[in-house]
Amino acid sequence: MTTPGRLLGSGRSADIYEIDTAWVLRRDREGWGDAAGEGAVMTYVRQHGYPAPRVRPAGSRTDLVLERLSGPTLLAALTEGRVGPSEAGALLARLLRRLHAVPGRDAADPAARVLHLDLHPDNVMLTPDGPRVIDWSNAEDGHPGLDWGMSAVILAQVAVGPTALARPAGAILTALLADPRDLTEEGLAEALRRRAANPTMSAQETELLGETGKLVRSVARLA
Repeated sequence: MTTPGRLLGSGRSADIYEIDTAWVLRRDREGWGDAAGEGAVMTYVRQHGYPAPRVRPAGSRTDLVLERLSGPTLLAALTEGRVGPSEAGALLARLLRRLHAVPGRDAADPAARVLHLDLHPDNVMLTPDGPRVIDWSNAEDGHPGLDWGMSAVILAQVAVGPTALARPAGAILTALLADPRDLTEEGLAEALRRRAANPTMSAQETELLGETGKLVRSVARLA
């Protein structure tokens, strides 16, 4: 098992520790992570030119050793006024389309692709070498409409909520879905179902899902 250094940050379910100037350790606090599976999908998309961090074995099911990245998250850049909402939404759309251009891993389903399923501004880091997509813990193989649905739902939940980020989140959503051809009603419905079943959702967040779905359908012009 890798011995961590100082704590660098914490998310909903994991903590990030320093290893050295080149690597960090992400450790799941709840003990249910699949670091090997997550590392495998990150390695796979990197091999096809997708901007995911490098990984190396950590010797634990819940630990993942990741390339240490420099630069703000897209969310931080937004809140600091360095990136506008329209630019952020367009970047997320490009990253989704680029990911879904990677050849799928499921030989039994030629339409399946690698899905990130948690692509939002806090999971994109703006490094000197370009954007890097982090946190692949939800990744799986499936149809791209679900990935678009998840990103849209995450943004729309914020947009219909009471925080100061509501207005920029709505603008990001509009830019994300400027060309909504990849979002399907089936993908959106499944994304809403998964968000409702997510144990990390607060009661307030779950209550917003009805309005969330209405907003996404309106922006995407889904029947």
